[in-house]
Formats: sequence, structure tokens, C-alpha cells
Amino acid sequence: MVRLVDVAKAANVSVATVSRTLNGHLSVDAALAARVRAAATELGYRPNVVARNLRRRGTTVWALVLTDITNPFYTALARGVEDVASRNGYSVLLGNSDEDAAKERRYLAAALEEQVAGIVLASRYADTDLSAALGAETPVVAVNQRLQAPVDSVVADSYGGARRATEHLIGHGRRVIACITGPADADTAQVRAAGHRDAMADHGLPPLIQHTTYDAAGGLAATGELLDSGSGIDAIFAANATIALGVVEALQERRVRLGTDVAMVCFDDAPWARIVDPPMTVVAQQPYEIGTEAAKLLLGRIRAEGPSMPVSLQLTTQLITRRSCGCPGSD
Repeated sequence: MVRLVDVAKAANVSVATVSRTLNGHLSVDAALAARVRAAATELGYRPNVVARNLRRRGTTVWALVLTDITNPFYTALARGVEDVASRNGYSVLLGNSDEDAAKERRYLAAALEEQVAGIVLASRYADTDLSAALGAETPVVAVNQRLQAPVDSVVADSYGGARRATEHLIGHGRRVIACITGPADADTAQVRAAGHRDAMADHGLPPLIQHTTYDAAGGLAATGELLDSGSGIDAIFAANATIALGVVEALQERRVRLGTDVAMVCFDDAPWARIVDPPMTVVAQQPYEIGTEAAKLLLGRIRAEGPSMPVSLQLTTQLITRRSCGCPGSD
């Protein structure tokens, strides 16, 4: 039986390109698409739809691969995926990649080896290689950032949320506002930095962007560097809750008063955000809903329902004011 990988080899393209072409995606270069179709015709490739659907319906396991399950955002997201899966007779296997590309590849390979019905993936890398999953015709839904591969995705409005957070700090009279965001090669980190940069530019203020790791240690180190730089920062926008924990620790260590000396807003309404002193102003995402929407998309793909083109959903965010930004707060 001729497989996608055979067509890819004959056309000298990737399996992902073959999959996109044969599924009618318009993003494929016309010359490449012509080579793929010619190779498929010459080899006599025919998609085995019956076998594919029987395989998907015959297994009751999904794979959920996340970057950091200790992050409350992903804990809530995982619950959303699991609730939808359970209601529909599926179980969920969890893998924690720790933002390690090699570890992520191992989990994806293991998921395909176990012939899971589908995969929900939170990857730090927009260019994550999903050619093996596409070749096996295993549906994948990306969460928290869109991927270059032609798969469905569910994300929050990172740009709009970051922009609102920065504008809110400017509204409090803050002018030297630092954005502490994730690694420069992470798409979500870049999008949130862009929201901050554009808000600053609208008010004639220079952006101050610090890239670090997506954890408390990164927030601690980045905040220390900013305070030592002599930049005179008077506000910080932290791009996620784990970074924000490190920011708070750094301010406490240096006896810098949060909400007074340095105002702050962070992305994610973590459980601790209400109980720090002062309580944290946040850009709240909808992690549980991101998980449920991703699971619904995956379920539709498993059942061969929905549009042929990838679906991209973007959920809204909400600015919740407390006292860390200088507001009186509602806590």
C-alpha cells in the first residue's frame, strides 16, 4: 500500500506538504503542489479513509502534551480537555515537555506508537515538526499558540491583553514600563511583547522588553537586571503568572514596594493572584475554555466532521484590576 511518506519521497517534499496538498490547502506553493499530485498519481496513492476512521474510532485514548503542568494555566486547560474527553468515552494521557524540544518529540513519537485517537499539543515552538502525525493522519490541535503545521488551534488574545495591560499602567501615570516576557523564539512571548511595544509607541514611550525563561527563576533574574540597570522602571508587565512570581520575589528582596514604587500587571489570573499583598491586577485568560474548545475540535476531527481547512479560535481576555497596578481594587 502506498503511504504519504512514499509520495513525499517521490516528490522530494515533506510529509506535511503532501498532507496539505492532498487536503486542498491553498498555502502550498503551486509548483510543489503539482509535484505532489503528479507523484501521488504515478504511485497510485489512495487515502484509506475507512481504515483511518476505524483506527481512530477503535482507540479511546488521547495524548495531551503540555510545556509545564505546574503552571496553573495548564492545570486548568488540562481539566477542560479531560472533561470533554471523559464525557465522550475517551481517556487522556499526559506528557510534560518542560519546554524541551527533544522531550516533546519523544512524547509525540510515543503517542503515535500507541496509535492514540488524537493529540492536544501546547508547544513552545511554532515550527514543531508534526510531519509524522500528519503522515499517520492523526489529528492534532494546538493550544496557547498557533503552529506552522496545518492543524487546528485555540489561543487567547495575547496581543490585545498585553496591549490593554500596558495602556492601563500608562493610565496610572507610569512611563518606564518593562515587559518581562518569555524566550525570544516563543511565538506567544513575541505576541505579548508586540502588544506592549505598540501600546508604548502610541504614547510616544520607548518599549523596554526583557526576554527570559517562562518560570519564576526567569522573572527573578530579569527583574534584578532591570532594577540594577539604572533604567528607573516604575511599572512591570509580566507575560505569565510564573514569571510574575519571580518578579514579586525580586521586588520583596530589594524592598521595592509593589503597587507604589513599581506598579504591576501580569498575564493569567493564577490562584495566588488574589492573596499576594497587594493583590495582583491581571489579564485573565480562559484556560478551562481553551481546553474544552480544543477537545471539541479534536473530537470533530476524529469523527471526520468539520471543515477541511484548519480552524483557528481566539478567545477573549479580561483585565481584572486589583491593587498591584495602583487601582483601589475590588479584592
